Amino acid sequence: MAEASTTGVPTVSEAASAGALSVAKVLIDSPLPQLDRLFDYGIPGAMVEAAMPGVRVRVPLRSAGRVADGIIVEVSPRGDYAGVLSELDSVVSPIKVLTPEVWALARRAADRASGSATDIVRLAVPKRQVRVETAFLAADTPPDGEPVTAVPIDAYGPGVLEGAIAANERLAIDAVPLVREVHPLDADPSWAGGWAVTMAAAAAATIAAGRSAILAVPDYRDQEQLQSALAAVLPASSIVRLDARQSNPDRYRAFLRCLQDDPVAIIGNRSVIYAPASKLGLIALWDDGDPLHSEPLSPYVHARDAALLRQEQQSCALMFFGHSRSTEVERLVEIGWVRSVSPRPLQLPKVIPTSQQSSNDRLAAQARIPSSAWKIARTALETGPVLVQVARPGYAPRLACAECQQTARCMRCEGPLLQKSARSTPACTWCGALAAAWKCQHCEGEKLRFVGNGSSRTAEDLGRAFPGIRVIVADGDHPVQTVGSGPALVIATRGAEPIAAGGYRAVLLLDGEQMAARESLRVGEDCLRWWSNAVALAAGGAPTVLVGVGGTLASTLVTWRQADFARAELADRRSLRFPPAIRVATVTGSVDAVSAAVAASGIAGSDVLGPVDLEPPLVRTILRFDYAHGAEVAAALRSELIRSATSRRKRTGSRQGYAPAAPSLRIRLDDVEPFLES
Repeated sequence: MAEASTTGVPTVSEAASAGALSVAKVLIDSPLPQLDRLFDYGIPGAMVEAAMPGVRVRVPLRSAGRVADGIIVEVSPRGDYAGVLSELDSVVSPIKVLTPEVWALARRAADRASGSATDIVRLAVPKRQVRVETAFLAADTPPDGEPVTAVPIDAYGPGVLEGAIAANERLAIDAVPLVREVHPLDADPSWAGGWAVTMAAAAAATIAAGRSAILAVPDYRDQEQLQSALAAVLPASSIVRLDARQSNPDRYRAFLRCLQDDPVAIIGNRSVIYAPASKLGLIALWDDGDPLHSEPLSPYVHARDAALLRQEQQSCALMFFGHSRSTEVERLVEIGWVRSVSPRPLQLPKVIPTSQQSSNDRLAAQARIPSSAWKIARTALETGPVLVQVARPGYAPRLACAECQQTARCMRCEGPLLQKSARSTPACTWCGALAAAWKCQHCEGEKLRFVGNGSSRTAEDLGRAFPGIRVIVADGDHPVQTVGSGPALVIATRGAEPIAAGGYRAVLLLDGEQMAARESLRVGEDCLRWWSNAVALAAGGAPTVLVGVGGTLASTLVTWRQADFARAELADRRSLRFPPAIRVATVTGSVDAVSAAVAASGIAGSDVLGPVDLEPPLVRTILRFDYAHGAEVAAALRSELIRSATSRRKRTGSRQGYAPAAPSLRIRLDDVEPFLES
């Protein structure tokens, strides 16, 4: 790189000849895979004290002809580059926003996923907020930490979880399927799941020992429960919320709080795994099978995988909480990497499977549930709320032509139509276009009919079957987080169930047959996870009715042996060489680029699935390989990705290399989307 002179101080070449040159190794913020490495820059004399590892800087980037943002990763007395070095343009901030532990995690996670560490650092380090940073620097001392007392965790045996935290163990914990009342120090009492109470107690034990805890949950509903549980055992100064729902200033303020030395409990969604934490003692994940833990941005590292890497790197405790165990965690249990822990004594919920039959009871038939379920709901409504879980939101999950029964599709983009209420106009679920003048493409019919029942239609049916009872709809369009203890029918889609004060007096699981009929590799896992999480919202001893489902899924839920189901499911996938028994990589791009990447990976034979045609001119190939070969396959695919990106840049002839044409190759490791329902 060309040398830049600095007025009033020795030039880089002069400092180098005098043997006093300091070199900053900088990670440049760039989306280009070929720039995912550390660049050496000389440190001008005026910046020697400010240019420390972890601080933000701006550097000249000759290939782009501009000044780029970056972060210093390391400062050394001599660089690997033997020529003349360019100098740092400026030090943006004195705050060390990238800690050595987070950088090591980002580099290792990116290498494992054939991705760029820059992309992970972008998730880990929020954008700079000048006013927030100024206020942070103006504060001479961190806020005074209040003393924290560990709370006994007796549900798993005296001292079991506390001992695991002290010994930095890895645990798969079966959550207690109950709701509990919590009493925050500065707020009214509220209710939270037993899993949240246990996680909060584990965090309190960690902080009492002088170490920090990172707690990751799928979405804001779970986060609210966990935050209430934490507020009952920790002072507000020891709780830090760090998630994507915060405003940019609030998130940056919370991030800076994490950089301070006193131990804290950091809660958030999937990206909280990368939060800086002083003396990290615990990482805990709730419901790792939830797809919200899967990062949708490159390099697509799952929160579970990032947690495993960070635990190994920093030697802290790691806990996976869940009512239903994922096959990924079960594989870790089977190989002895994670130890399984269950409540003592085991608390079995009361689950009653029943077939979906036409009932002779008029009201039960009107509510589209068996008469036994209707009677249970009617009795439960005398004392409190009843939860009814359904598969889909809206009025009807699907619309069809009244003449030929074919699925009604948008006349613009071929997407399926959806009607949110009986009086609303059908609209496309893909492009949002209204189907005001719809005509069937198969028979030219113009009339639509409802197929199935969504949350709104179910609410109408149950409202007629239980007159005088309050009906509450909870789904994506109608978010409800809590309900009271009075009689009410709560119609909720899977994952959107609110928590009830004292727990629900009964739970009805409808549409089970429809949920289990999906064509998906994870259909069994998903159904058990959805149903188990709903069952856990019931009051102690309250009945749960599973409608229309039998066989293994029903018996697993009745006996509450989800780990056995995960074990059997994993054995089936091992025989078929499906994830997570093996690792997979999807390679998407042009035919030539995909062929070159497959050849570079060294995988051949039956472990290469494809290519299959996608939207022209793209194709996709799936590679399967054992965990032992993960590092070499990831490195080979990464090299091919860089080669493809650089050769494409040359073909475009662009002189502005910082923004070339879109790369012709996309690689994603541990991608299960091709095995899921399309």
